[in-house]
Amino acid sequence: MTRCEIIANQSVQEEIINLLEEHIEGVLYTVIPVVNGRGKNSYKMGDATWPETNFILISYVDDEKVKIVKAIIKAVKEKFVGEGIKLFLVKAEG
Repeated sequence: MTRCEIIANQSVQEEIINLLEEHIEGVLYTVIPVVNGRGKNSYKMGDATWPETNFILISYVDDEKVKIVKAIIKAVKEKFVGEGIKLFLVKAEG
């Protein structure tokens, strides 16, 4: 089992969730809808100076499904260039 943690601009949240649900049957996930912070290239603070925010999606998937998650994130990154989409993978016991 692998923990998949996606941190991305809120503008791509719906796209990522739709693709995960379409390509991984019965996918389970948790969304933290408003996340503030600083990335490599910008701040996402949800205020007047830095108005954008991110979200975090966490899902635990079987190891054989990780390649699907990677392909989904790659496709979203290619479609939404410059949106700051990150995927972190950690082996997990479940």
